[in-house]
Amino acid sequence: MASYKRTFTRSTQRAVSAMLVTAMCLGGTTAAFAEETTTVNTSQNVAAVSLFSDVQNGFWAEKHIYKLASEGILLGDAGRFRPGDSVTQQEAITMAVRFMNLDSQLGSGSTAPADLKVGNYFKPYLELALSKKLIDKNEEVAVTKEGESWGEKKASREWIAKILVRSLGKDAEAKASAAMSTGFADQSSISANARGYVNVAVQLNLTKGVEGNRFDPLGKVTRAQLATFFSRGGEYVNPGYANVYEGIVTQLTDSKLTLYTNGQMRSFSLDNRSVYFTKDSEVRTTQSALKLYTKLLVVDKVGSAAYVEVTDANQQLESVEGTLLRVLTNNRLLLLVNNDSVTYTYDANTSFLDQNGNAIKASDLTSESTVVVQRETFTAEKKPVIVQVKSALVDKTSSGTVSKVDLTAKTVTIKAANGAEETYKFDNNTILLYQNQRLNTMGEVNSGASVTYTVKDSVLTSLEVTQATERTVTGTLLDLVGDTLLSYTNAGGRDEIKRLAKNVTVQINGIADAGLDDLITDTKGGDKVEMTLNPDDEVTKIVVTGRQSEQLANASVINYDAKTKALTVMDAAEKPYVFVIDDKTKYTYNTTTPTLSGLEALLSKGRRVDLTVVGSRVVNVEVTYKYEGTYVSANTSTKKITILLGNGKTVEIPYQGTTPSISIYGKASATLADIKAGDPVTAMLTANQDALQTLAVKSSIQFEVASINTANSRIRATANGVTSEFYVDQAVLLGENGGAIKVSDLKVGQTINVTFNGQTAVSLQVVKLTLGKVQSVDGSSLTVKSFAGNMETYSLASGVKVQRGTEISTSTTSLTTSDHVEVRKDTNGAVVIKVLTPQERKFSRYDGVAKEIIVLRSSTSDNNYRFAVTADTYIHQGDTTISVQSLQNNDKIVLYFNGDKLVEIEKQ
Repeated sequence: MASYKRTFTRSTQRAVSAMLVTAMCLGGTTAAFAEETTTVNTSQNVAAVSLFSDVQNGFWAEKHIYKLASEGILLGDAGRFRPGDSVTQQEAITMAVRFMNLDSQLGSGSTAPADLKVGNYFKPYLELALSKKLIDKNEEVAVTKEGESWGEKKASREWIAKILVRSLGKDAEAKASAAMSTGFADQSSISANARGYVNVAVQLNLTKGVEGNRFDPLGKVTRAQLATFFSRGGEYVNPGYANVYEGIVTQLTDSKLTLYTNGQMRSFSLDNRSVYFTKDSEVRTTQSALKLYTKLLVVDKVGSAAYVEVTDANQQLESVEGTLLRVLTNNRLLLLVNNDSVTYTYDANTSFLDQNGNAIKASDLTSESTVVVQRETFTAEKKPVIVQVKSALVDKTSSGTVSKVDLTAKTVTIKAANGAEETYKFDNNTILLYQNQRLNTMGEVNSGASVTYTVKDSVLTSLEVTQATERTVTGTLLDLVGDTLLSYTNAGGRDEIKRLAKNVTVQINGIADAGLDDLITDTKGGDKVEMTLNPDDEVTKIVVTGRQSEQLANASVINYDAKTKALTVMDAAEKPYVFVIDDKTKYTYNTTTPTLSGLEALLSKGRRVDLTVVGSRVVNVEVTYKYEGTYVSANTSTKKITILLGNGKTVEIPYQGTTPSISIYGKASATLADIKAGDPVTAMLTANQDALQTLAVKSSIQFEVASINTANSRIRATANGVTSEFYVDQAVLLGENGGAIKVSDLKVGQTINVTFNGQTAVSLQVVKLTLGKVQSVDGSSLTVKSFAGNMETYSLASGVKVQRGTEISTSTTSLTTSDHVEVRKDTNGAVVIKVLTPQERKFSRYDGVAKEIIVLRSSTSDNNYRFAVTADTYIHQGDTTISVQSLQNNDKIVLYFNGDKLVEIEKQ
């Protein structure tokens, strides 16, 4: 059996507690790749965790991003991927080196050529890329302008084609096909020394052209595209990654997977951090796609299956049917097969099933039964893995209560009035009814439902729900009638109408307190939803699982007809579109109380708008009143500000008056001199979109929450010893795991990262704090065992700050494995380690009224002997959590303080 065993320097030593915690951080002058550690609930009932907050389920490159991130090729922090951002050349060669599994060969970077300027972090990668001939120095120097940073140049499509093909070891093939036509309409624009590489990349289906049969050789490559290129390239090489395995599934439960790989058995945990794909599809699937004895590729993260791909869905089994003659000693079965006596030897791993699929023992088998023996085909022994009774078929009609529905095994367990349970198979022909309506799937039948049913040949032919419990259905929203009725297309393709219960709850990822008004209904592209129905068949809960709308950014209005409400626009590529605004369209412009008449007054020719559309219908229209990007320069003679937008284009915005209005958080009377090239900014426009109103600089600050005014959405917080107040009513609020929260969810004492547009807070995220004990530390990583018992590893590539008392250091040399610490990340991704202050004391008693522990005084003058204990105080002896009441007089304890707060009590 082929095995992808690999070794890459950093990842084999990480005790990472969260799956897929890494993203691709391809940013500027900082280290290109860093890592964020996240603790994730391992409950099997928790919905699958999203790796990146900006890579939604169903995103076109999702599979490739997940695969490379779990393999350790893509690293990053802050839980974001930014799939549309461009990639620099130094970042691309770094990823290529990791893709080739060459990290162990990295040097110091001392021989990296000075005429190919890169950041210090990238010098070892450049040095190795040159030695491995991923790039040609003479080629690169020839196209690098004087004073230009080679590494920070945006990587072009043809340049990436070279790197990709060379990383696959196909340089010779590229040179051989250099004279061949690429077939693209813009072939003449492709550099002569790149054509062969483009040909090979296209032949291997690693990349394709763009609209109009063009290759667009100088076009910028986005992160999502680069991830896809390298992921597809993995089909042609075997870099020997140490955490990738391919084999046959021999055991499978809700929480565990065992593979027969490379002649051995290897087990992996399955939990809400595992993601599932199939080889022939780029759309994420579910755990139910896994079947015993099929072929899988598994990427391991510390014993957990981070990425699982079904590479061959055919079970590697062969079936033999026969008549059981008798059960022999020494684990043998004697069968009559095609009039020949055949002996099969089974072992402890062989499963025996009755005709209903219930587990039985070998001794329960009876002679003359017809049985099916399924044997594995991947070892020389061809051991029987399943022996199932086929005879004793059941025909009956009865009633009972559903105990269990197993959609994977396609079985229903029904409890009769006498308490006996029987399990029957169902199939696609089973008729399911409720209130004289056909149900779509057995998944709509929940445990506890009263049913009548008919069984023929041991297969359930019909089941009618006579008294239902709560159930769920899936489909696509068509229409809402106020808050009373809802229509949708169900999973079977039929249109249905459901009545809405009172106080329906709506869940939409990224929208806190979502309501019915936030749903998108449309005959062609409404929200995909999962709906919960009560026993009266009313909708009580709607969860949006997918959206099919499209974005049209920075479009220009050509015409708007108020009578027909037809809006004609032209996109940035000067392609015209006609859409219709209806009574469900949402609109936004520079007011807190937008109206349709107010919007219509603005839709004059040339007006710029951002649209969200489904088919020809406008779901949302936003009149452009700002530009977001990075500051380039200001021309005080022409009175124009130049900004680089996210799509790589620049825009010049005129301003009025002597100087433009500048807004920077925490700085009064800011001027142009306070802004430097590269700063992220938002340019707020005047009502006519023809001039700059305010240039707001984006800044991120880490605070500790001091107080919260929930009614006014105002936060009072402290940063670097300075306390300030700001409103968050216009900000996106996120918890530490990236989920939407409300102001009322914030707590005093929490650490938060706040991003400001000028003086306005636009986003707030709770920072994850880990309290625990140092397990290991070196110059590149820190591993901490948290109070919850999780091993959490932090990469120090983006910097580190160690605070011990009043001393602050940028080195970890002072840390030891006896230190107890608080760990967090600052706004730049650097790891901040605060060493807890220990005190060795002797326990006296616990004051349950004041909720304080009292320790023995060291002297009569010792007045520091009472300490507050909270529900968060970690009290333990070794790895065992204990109660404060279990401490005895004179027990030796160590108290650990975070500032003046007692956070840990360790009994010696």
